[in-house]
Amino acid sequence: MSNGWVLPDEVLRDAPAYTPRPGELADLELLLTGAYAPLSGFMTRADLVSVSRRSRLADGSPWPVPVTLQVPAALAQGLDLRDPAHRTLVLTDGEGAPVAALEVTDAWQVRDGVAGVGGTVRRLGDGGHGPFQRLRRTPEEVRALLPPGRVLGVVADRPLHRPQLAQIAHAARTLGAHLLVMIPVGEDGTGGLPPESLVRSIFAARDRMPPATLVAVPLSRRRDEISDALLRARVSAAYGVTHLLSTGEMLSGAGLRVLVPRELAYDNRDGQWRWREDIPPRNRRLALTQAEIDDLLDRGFPLPEWHTPPAVAKELARARPPRRHRGLVVFFTGLSGSGKSTIARGLADALREQGERTVTLLDGDVVRRELSAGLGFSKADRDLNVRRIGWVAAELARHRGVAICCPIAPYAAARATAREMALAAGAGFLLVHVATPLEVCEQRDRKGLYARARAGLLTGMTGVDDPYEEPTEADLVIDTTELTVDEAVQAVMHQLTETGWVEPRLPAF
Repeated sequence: MSNGWVLPDEVLRDAPAYTPRPGELADLELLLTGAYAPLSGFMTRADLVSVSRRSRLADGSPWPVPVTLQVPAALAQGLDLRDPAHRTLVLTDGEGAPVAALEVTDAWQVRDGVAGVGGTVRRLGDGGHGPFQRLRRTPEEVRALLPPGRVLGVVADRPLHRPQLAQIAHAARTLGAHLLVMIPVGEDGTGGLPPESLVRSIFAARDRMPPATLVAVPLSRRRDEISDALLRARVSAAYGVTHLLSTGEMLSGAGLRVLVPRELAYDNRDGQWRWREDIPPRNRRLALTQAEIDDLLDRGFPLPEWHTPPAVAKELARARPPRRHRGLVVFFTGLSGSGKSTIARGLADALREQGERTVTLLDGDVVRRELSAGLGFSKADRDLNVRRIGWVAAELARHRGVAICCPIAPYAAARATAREMALAAGAGFLLVHVATPLEVCEQRDRKGLYARARAGLLTGMTGVDDPYEEPTEADLVIDTTELTVDEAVQAVMHQLTETGWVEPRLPAF
């Protein structure tokens, strides 16, 4: 592909715009910086077929995995691939700022409503914004900084604790290599930490490393570890790496030597990290698992110094404070009349009494009136309503508040999206299924909705002529048939207390 094409300003001004998904935006940035060379744009069908058959682009250049862009089919159909003035697509970031222009030379149907598009990209604007832009150097810039000789690459997609730091130091010393630490800053490539938190944690370990060059790379995770490994090896080679230290699933590729380190353990006799098999079992401590690290942070306990440098531990505690200090989304779902709103209001009152966090109640009826006015009750509108609730709740929780939501939310996929939004914001998510049976809800029928639906005066009533997909992933299930409101609220508070999201309540006064 050639990227020498130039478009008049009026073509760009009139071109349709599209915001790719996070993983596609990460690919776009790597295309624009040259990290995916010789690839200079999203793949065409010919490239995809060739890569799948022989791991080469259509022009014969070696390439390991697909790099594609999918757009709404209606958007692709509006392009005229025969006319350079009408086949341009402006690609924007998540905030709508133009990032690149794509000259679409191929488009094809992927599935109903979705099309693949391929073609060359070129950068628009000043190269982006966001935290740590000074670290987002191009491969050419990084290679100019590296000393001659061997370069040991490490993809630091997790914080570096003492075991990893010892492995890195040993490999760099053995090879006599300069260290290049590549920090993934794609939204789903950072091991669960926000990208800026991961960068800070890596910098906190810098004084424990050999002399090193650090660079932020917009890598995102793909669907399988093999594709991740192949692409990471390719990008590492573009940045000048000659030897790559594996921290997980890694394959050789792109002319690199891949080093697989032996497992280390902590030697209680002298406080050093050594090869595990060289330490008698009674004197060794194994590295903490990620689950153990998360549990210590969630409960507010310090990470042990024998395992984690204090500066790194401080950054991780900032990024993952104890659960009782983090934001939280409590999401009630259930049939109309199940008691969701009543329990939610009682829970909001109980949490406000404690005064630990700000509390916002997103009641289904209020949201319909204030946030989702104009939406109906089709599946698409219901899903959009839940998505809006989930987004607002996640933003409230991002700033360490508690958002309590109580829509019907009848569809599992929409509830899963709300959970994903909360987790992506670094918050907790508690799904409470208020599983009061339909017949009990109908007996209550405070709004008369069931009676109207049974009389044929109302359509789309959940539980009558519209389905309710019962949650299989609920964190708590409550049936209010025999429970009082206070008992139901206490059940939710007990769950939150037991899981560490709120402090135990003071005695009643």
